[in-house]
Amino acid sequence: EVQLVESGGGLVQPGGSLRLACAASGLKISIRYMKWARQAPGKGLEWMSGIYSDSRSDYADSVKGRFTISRDNAKNTVYLQMDSLKPEDTAVYYCATTISGSDYRGQGTQVTVSS
Repeated sequence: EVQLVESGGGLVQPGGSLRLACAASGLKISIRYMKWARQAPGKGLEWMSGIYSDSRSDYADSVKGRFTISRDNAKNTVYLQMDSLKPEDTAVYYCATTISGSDYRGQGTQVTVSS
């Protein structure tokens, strides 16, 4: 059974940093395209970043230069380092992947950026 468990969210002031983690089980992240998405209140799910099996990564324009995706294959965990956070980054952040046409995502972790 595929499981994705996010952690690391919380309340942070504008300009601050957080590091999210996504612990995966039932799959090998090393061979998957793993991604982070977020959903702000009253809005749809928005793709943020992804990392390929060859470690290439890509980012949405809104977070490019501020967020960094990485992974630890030994721990089967994907990370999202978020720096220079803005109030508009407030959302529930999800780790997700697609396997054989089926989408999987975790329960999400809340990130709130506020002074």
